Amino acid sequence: MSQEKAAQANEEQLQEGIEAGSIEVIAAPPAEAVQGPSEKELREFLAEAQQKAEAHWNDLLRVRAELDNVRKRAARDVENAHKYALERFVTEFLPVKDSLELGLSAAQQTADIASLHQGVELTLKMFSDALSKCGVQTVEPAGEKFNPELHQAMTMEESREAEPGTVLTVVQKGYLLNDRLIRPALVIVAKAASDTAGP
Repeated sequence: MSQEKAAQANEEQLQEGIEAGSIEVIAAPPAEAVQGPSEKELREFLAEAQQKAEAHWNDLLRVRAELDNVRKRAARDVENAHKYALERFVTEFLPVKDSLELGLSAAQQTADIASLHQGVELTLKMFSDALSKCGVQTVEPAGEKFNPELHQAMTMEESREAEPGTVLTVVQKGYLLNDRLIRPALVIVAKAASDTAGP
């Protein structure tokens, strides 16, 4: 069977189906309904999309520049913090150094032990004040309950006066820097006295 005859047979079957009502014919939509947006509408849409893209690109460039400035500022701040971290510390301790130098000079010119002793006491007070201003606190727990977080026990000693577990003697003071332990206090801790008498 040739192609023409096959096409004609198909068309006849289709026509019979339409006449019999088994095939429903749907009308084609009008040409204007199938037609997409006009060229003018497409150009307007494209122009609007380009404006938005340009605005977003400018925003991105601005944010990148701001981020770069923040990074540079942070790097500069960190560098300055490393460079000048001890500035306050040095400022507080320069007067102590001056006082020690004056005391040493005075010691060479006088033999008065009382005035030298007084000068050393004043210098020590100045030194302690400077440490305090820098956030250093002294741990001197004589008579307090032993605290393993702040104290280091050197030994234990029997005591009838002190309660067991309390600090009898501070061998070396401890220090905190802004509530963080820098050095524990070395202490001797009391223990209960044994009641057994020796021979």
